[in-house]
Amino acid sequence: MTLRVKALESLLVEKGLVDPAALDALVDTYENKVGPRNGAQVVARAWVDPDYKKRLLTDAPRAIAEFGYLGTQGDHMVVIENTPKVHNLVVCTLCSCYPWPVLGLPPVWYKSAPYRSRAVIDPRGVLREFGLELAEDVEVRVWDSTAELRYLVLPERPAGTEKMTEQELASLVTRDSMVGVAKAKSPERSEKA
Repeated sequence: MTLRVKALESLLVEKGLVDPAALDALVDTYENKVGPRNGAQVVARAWVDPDYKKRLLTDAPRAIAEFGYLGTQGDHMVVIENTPKVHNLVVCTLCSCYPWPVLGLPPVWYKSAPYRSRAVIDPRGVLREFGLELAEDVEVRVWDSTAELRYLVLPERPAGTEKMTEQELASLVTRDSMVGVAKAKSPERSEKA
């Protein structure tokens, strides 16, 4: 696949249809300027600011726009909150609809047919494969993103983080925790990473 992408890129550049600097800028934008860091900031703010959390859960696009994170892939978003008794998992069964402004480029596994089908049929099995074992009394809810509506998980705030700053909290939030295939890192796991 990598060779195909490189060949296509080379052909487009050679024909003058694409500027390589523009391609580099686009990739840099989604890898470094938008992406999971943006979502982590949103989550950390919700963890420390109850008023922001309320706005985020009632009108996600507007609350997220407070950070300046805008884009057509995030215009119609809903944030769903994980709790001790409910764990949310996001999938797009049709293709790979994904909230780019807050999560960046979708990972390959998110777009794969096995994830897209199995997340609905056997969500606990999929979560186990990602290393997340939930207690039997935790309800797993699966949310199917579409072109019209995309979901972002607000992970549970890890225990032992009460004295952490918003920036420190953001470092505990991963893309996977905002999709629901993982929990946010604990402070101990974060120090080891």
